[in-house]
Amino acid sequence: MTTSLLQDFQPIAAIATTSIGANQLQPLLQTRSATLWVPASLTGIAGAQVYTGSLSDHLQTLWISHRSFVFCLATGAVVRLIAPLLQHKATDPAVVVVDESGQFVISLCGGHQAGADQLTRILAATMEATPVLTGATNRAHLLGIDVLGVPFGWVKGEGNWTAVSAAIARGEAVQVKQTAGSDLWCQGLPPEHPLIWGEEQLGKAQVWIGAKRPIADSQTPLVQWHPRVLWVGVGCERGTPKIVIEQAVQTVFQQQDLVEAAIAGFATIDLKADEVGLIELCQERNLPLRCFSAADLRTVTVPTPSLIVAAEVGTPSVAEAAAILASQSSFQIRHTPSPHPALQVAKQIVRVEGQPGAVTIAVAEATQEYTGRSGRLWLVGTGPGQLDQMTAAAKAAISQADVVIGYSLYVDLIAALLRPGQIIETLPITQERQRAERAIALAQWGLSVAVVSSGDCGIYGMAGLVMEQLQALGWDGKTPSVQVFPGITALQAAASRVGTPLMHDFCAISLSDLLTPWDMIEKRLTAAAQADFVVALYNPKSQTRTEQIAIAQRIFQQYRDATTPVAIVRAAYRLDEQIILTTLAEFLHHPIDMLTTVLIGNQSTRTYANWMITPRGYLGFDRQESLD
Repeated sequence: MTTSLLQDFQPIAAIATTSIGANQLQPLLQTRSATLWVPASLTGIAGAQVYTGSLSDHLQTLWISHRSFVFCLATGAVVRLIAPLLQHKATDPAVVVVDESGQFVISLCGGHQAGADQLTRILAATMEATPVLTGATNRAHLLGIDVLGVPFGWVKGEGNWTAVSAAIARGEAVQVKQTAGSDLWCQGLPPEHPLIWGEEQLGKAQVWIGAKRPIADSQTPLVQWHPRVLWVGVGCERGTPKIVIEQAVQTVFQQQDLVEAAIAGFATIDLKADEVGLIELCQERNLPLRCFSAADLRTVTVPTPSLIVAAEVGTPSVAEAAAILASQSSFQIRHTPSPHPALQVAKQIVRVEGQPGAVTIAVAEATQEYTGRSGRLWLVGTGPGQLDQMTAAAKAAISQADVVIGYSLYVDLIAALLRPGQIIETLPITQERQRAERAIALAQWGLSVAVVSSGDCGIYGMAGLVMEQLQALGWDGKTPSVQVFPGITALQAAASRVGTPLMHDFCAISLSDLLTPWDMIEKRLTAAAQADFVVALYNPKSQTRTEQIAIAQRIFQQYRDATTPVAIVRAAYRLDEQIILTTLAEFLHHPIDMLTTVLIGNQSTRTYANWMITPRGYLGFDRQESLD
């Protein structure tokens, strides 16, 4: 497990009262993901912080300042400790309980909004434990409606969240009306779900997703999510205070029935980049300010150009043109064009009585929302296929990701790790470049994306291609962040099934000439055969590429004995696994395909009792002689 996987839950306080409990929570301490607290009576716990007095009193000092708590205590004890501190599910921290045997991780409090369910999944994957999630949406394999828009940076609006969540849990029809924002969240829905789309009143509850105020029926429970799609173009007199700009925005939005929570950011001419009131407003709302040159603004056709403005700043439009440009420069990943025209509100001039300055406001709607999140790319090796052959960190990364992208076969093998609400995208085996491009695009937009490869993602896997694509795009090395999660690669998995063939120097060579010229592959085969490497052949044979493996055999026969042991391992650790031990002279008589790894021994490799052994040389090593 790494700190980056848990950054959404920090700061984390881990609490144990026994040495056994402290040891269970050590992984959090070792990765510096949490602060481990233990009582003063517990000594010898390296790196732990000590509290004095009662745990109840100490917990009160931590409660407000920490986002998540992980206890290794009895569940009843934790309930009694936190009960006086709980206020509301919208503000309470995540509370997770780990039992001392490390068998179970329990999401106790703050399952949806605080992220306890997700934290539970990550810790369970790390500890090889069973996650215990008791929410109704988990049973229905649905993402909680109260966290639906979090990955996309949507702002949670008003509504009866309890009533709508209860309707979904009961499986009642719930109507969805979405007029803005990404529809990617729909991909995470299970085949059977209670959500329906339409303009007529169709359900017992409603979910409204848009930038405008909904037309509400007081008899129907309703909740609102507001994608940040509105870019506010601003022109103002020099020195206009923040309160005037803010009032102008409020006035225009109220007149147009727009919701300020749907604002993605502000835009203006670069001459106003230092306008104090505008800068203060953006900082207060934690929203970006995009500034454009007069030359760029002049290229935009607007409904109400002004010759006076053109004479003053070199462009006939500031507010309208800036709003439109900002909406167009938003990151675009929609599958279909937005049905809405970009400019939603033509420029309006607003003055505030008793305040200096004047403000011109225009509003444009982007086809893709502004997430406000820093994207993450996790390049994950899933190993040979069985979940128990994956690293705990790889499992946690897949569980945490907003999006999982990979070849369908590999995604199917990790289906048990996928969680409700995740966006799963699979592309055929020949579309590796498209997979990489899609993953990068989603991460640049602000999502956490896991790109899965079988074996090790950095050995003939997707990691290299993703890094190449990032380099070609001028990636700064920081945004999106990238982390590689290694896995057991095919040669290791195959070797483990037949013995110890890789105990001496070895190499891997792919026989696929799709990306490497065949003459180069032949040179590598010859060099490896001459140098007496144990060799693992990847991609040895396909339906259309059959001659290469025969050429490889002829090359090795020039330098090695015909009886040299060869292992043919197909689909290691999977249900259809096949293992054959044969020789260099005979191995072509056996079935070989793209799911096969061929291991060719060196001159000292031998077979013994159906095992393949390559000596390291220890038995012939005289330690006393080497010291003389």
